[in-house]
Amino acid sequence: MAATRERLLRAAQDLVEEGGYTAASVVAIAQRAGVAAGTLYRHWPSKGDLFAELFRSVCDREIAAMEAVAVDVSRGSRVERVEAVLATFAARALRNPRLAWALIAEPVDPLVEVERLAYRREYARRLQDGLRDAIAAGELPPQDVELTAAMLVGGVGEALVGPVSPLAGGERHPDEVVAALRAFTRRAVGVT
Repeated sequence: MAATRERLLRAAQDLVEEGGYTAASVVAIAQRAGVAAGTLYRHWPSKGDLFAELFRSVCDREIAAMEAVAVDVSRGSRVERVEAVLATFAARALRNPRLAWALIAEPVDPLVEVERLAYRREYARRLQDGLRDAIAAGELPPQDVELTAAMLVGGVGEALVGPVSPLAGGERHPDEVVAALRAFTRRAVGVT
């Protein structure tokens, strides 16, 4: 049972990576997983529930990658770690743009939209900790860390929409995008 569930999740992720949520129909997911279409409904009440779980699974990996960067003291100053967290998120999104588009901007089932909002809040919460540390260390001026973190998450997400869009056509090199996001982050948090 668990193996079938994992195959269905993997098939759904592969299809979303290839063509977005619209490419991941119940029939296509089941075919890719090698099961009958009705099998999906033994594991999830709806395709939206499957997509919500897929979204959580992928985002949990992104949070783990960002967390690893945040605690890496070899990254230098606390501000540099905040910057590195956002740069890591952006670089990973740019390496898999179709999946990033699905996670960040593609129109989705309302169940996935709820997860999107929850993860944006979680990303912001994690940034708040880094900002507080940088303020306490005197690296940043005092500021409302909740608002700053929310604006950073929103700004980075919005900046990635164009580059990860299926219509973008590689207009900008990923290194250029990440460098611009790093500069934006430093200015946004008050580094002179």
